[in-house]
Amino acid sequence: MDYLGPVPARLVLYLPHRPEGLASFAHAPSAQAVIAANSNHWRKIVTLLAKVACPVAEDWRSFRDDHLFAQTALCFSPTLKTGDGWHWVAGQANLQRFTSLDQDARGLPEDGGIAVDWARRVLLSPYPDYRQLSNQRVSLIRGVLAQAGFYDGLGC
Repeated sequence: MDYLGPVPARLVLYLPHRPEGLASFAHAPSAQAVIAANSNHWRKIVTLLAKVACPVAEDWRSFRDDHLFAQTALCFSPTLKTGDGWHWVAGQANLQRFTSLDQDARGLPEDGGIAVDWARRVLLSPYPDYRQLSNQRVSLIRGVLAQAGFYDGLGC
């Protein structure tokens, strides 16, 4: 099983490993199920995904708990899914798995650790962990998505 969430999704976060118990909650994915079946590490991942994807930044907690997998998805294979959504490849080691990824991402002037390929809707960032993906970096990513119209008309 290489995918968790809606097809298509507005934002797909690509990761190199799967959460424990994936098959048990794949039919009805929820942040609570992912967190309950896994360690604190997965709580951080789904929380950072919610902080990025939530239409209103301050409402990320309720978005995570009630709407996360209605709008976003997790993908564990190194191939971009088709669709009009955004592709978020997190972590340098993870990016190296994408051997056929033809992207032209450019580092942001504010933080070269975050890069964007506007044409392909590909976002490259550090791994979603609080030490590597700080609130400041989350704000930069939200700025990129806002500039692209990601949050326009998006409600919970």
